[in-house]
Amino acid sequence: MTQALFVSDTDRLAEPLEYLPEAVPRPVLVVVSGLPGTGKSYFCRRLAERLPSVILESDALRKVLFSSPSYSQAESARLFRAIRLLVGRLLAGGISVIVDATNLTERYRGYFYSVADRRGVKLILARIEAPPEVVRKRMEARQANAEERSDASWEVYQKMKDSVEIIGRRHYVADTSRDIAPVIDRIIREADRQK
Repeated sequence: MTQALFVSDTDRLAEPLEYLPEAVPRPVLVVVSGLPGTGKSYFCRRLAERLPSVILESDALRKVLFSSPSYSQAESARLFRAIRLLVGRLLAGGISVIVDATNLTERYRGYFYSVADRRGVKLILARIEAPPEVVRKRMEARQANAEERSDASWEVYQKMKDSVEIIGRRHYVADTSRDIAPVIDRIIREADRQK
């Protein structure tokens, strides 16, 4: 893959961004991780209500690049390379970013650690979880919703749960079957501390 292709992919991912908050002198990068159905997107939307930022949701962005996603390793590598370039571009413009993706391994999270280090921005990590029985009910409800962005099923959840690696850095944990407001409050306080 050429650099030009990734830049083109990044431009395509930037096109549908509907809302860009006002640039700030010290943007933050929030990297969210968790299995499918745990409530990552819900958490990200609630966080963005308090932290002016752009949410980069991998499920939605994948469908911008690939009309019929295969979820192959090559497809995912291309998608996340473009997402990382877009994250860097937004942070350079003073825009805070929330990355909404499974990010189950340190290898994948490490790419975002590098982006934050290169840009000199505060990195905030959050692991999102929910009890398996709650996830299963959510997955069943997704199947009936034509508007749903995620294609993940209970079977995908089951397959992916064995690949979850512990986050090697300080991070927040939110169980979306409970009140997530206290975790969001702590993240906002951390983001505000750097200003």
